[in-house]
Amino acid sequence: MHRLIVTLLLLPLPAFAAGNLPSVGGIPIDFILFALTLLGVALFHHATLYVALTGLFTISLYKILVTGFKTGVGVAGFFGHLGHEWVTIANLFCLLTGFALLARHFEKSHVPVILPKYLPDDWKGGFVLLVMVFVISSFLDNIAAALIGGAMAHQLFKAKVHIGFLAAIVAASNAGGSGSVVGDTTTTMMWIDGISPLTVLDAYIAAGVALLIIGYFGARQQHAYSPIIKNAHQHTHIDWGRIFIVGTMLVFAVATNITVNVKFPELADHFPFIGVAVWTAIILTIPVRRHDWEVLPETVKGSVFLLSLVLCASMMPVEELPQASWQSALALGFISAVFDNIPLTALALRQGGYDWGFLAYAVGFGGSMLWFGSSAGVALSSMFPEARSAVQWLRHGWHVAVAYVVGFFVLLAVLGWHPEVPHKTKALPAVVQPAAN
Repeated sequence: MHRLIVTLLLLPLPAFAAGNLPSVGGIPIDFILFALTLLGVALFHHATLYVALTGLFTISLYKILVTGFKTGVGVAGFFGHLGHEWVTIANLFCLLTGFALLARHFEKSHVPVILPKYLPDDWKGGFVLLVMVFVISSFLDNIAAALIGGAMAHQLFKAKVHIGFLAAIVAASNAGGSGSVVGDTTTTMMWIDGISPLTVLDAYIAAGVALLIIGYFGARQQHAYSPIIKNAHQHTHIDWGRIFIVGTMLVFAVATNITVNVKFPELADHFPFIGVAVWTAIILTIPVRRHDWEVLPETVKGSVFLLSLVLCASMMPVEELPQASWQSALALGFISAVFDNIPLTALALRQGGYDWGFLAYAVGFGGSMLWFGSSAGVALSSMFPEARSAVQWLRHGWHVAVAYVVGFFVLLAVLGWHPEVPHKTKALPAVVQPAAN
């Protein structure tokens, strides 16, 4: 039996040209399988890894047996596709695991403990805390920034944190990461894919406006619910060794990416230079402070989950998608509140033609509208279980959706929509047709 299966997988199967893919109701089956995978992730929060792996297996098998890949058909086409995507996957894996260690060093540097003593005593204290989360997320992972903000809020408000303020913390962390290529996985993906950090920086126009809105209403909600209670940490000192490690890792990542993409762009698609640079910094700084290696097992599990979704997205026939526009970018922000924004970003990068500043803001900030719409929201809800209510999140965090829309249209009014030509020149052939027998 197993020989029959292997023979079937190796046969030169028929390949489908764009526009002739098997579909249901005009929607290619590829997208239906992908949507079902994302829906499973959204519904089954405690089994996301298994849902993602099942979706990856199902989509891969469907592509192998039915449609083929742009790199070929059957198993050969599948491995050709993996050979084309492995650099992106390796870079992301190294960055996700490396930044988890970076976040732990920042947390243990005592900076998050010292920061609250500089806050005002009234509602503006909550506002400034959200600004701090925004700034921290610009150079630190947005998940870590949300957790740091949650820890500070837990201390400042004696564990009485309003759901509207929790939504604002998540939104501030996602907003801060949306304009920085080291602040969010989605923007890091854009950076790895060859998009300039200066282009992504445009997202801060919208993110800044959104921060003002969520900051004002979220802080007001929190002050009415439980005013700030500060304890000065006079005897706490910053661990500059850990700050040195954080800075070293960021410098290695940024310098390597700039060097490779500017001086040796032809090599960027053949080796995961950025990921290797980050782990080189980790190894070199071992004598400075001990790295918290114990965080890696859970981080690896989360990374495999995200990368499974990225691989699923890489196999989608993006030529069947509607043309990129500011309307579709706006819609992606709302969609990312329900579906994970990592695969949505992967789809957009594969399709091309977006104004990447708009997309960075949309997929980065849009997920804040629901607690499970972003990894930062899921992480913070583990600290505050009362946040795990979509109804309460929407009811009390209404200002997040308002801020998203207002920020988006301010960006549109200020800069206008300027889509870029395909940022990747390594075009793949159309679907490879099997040789005639």
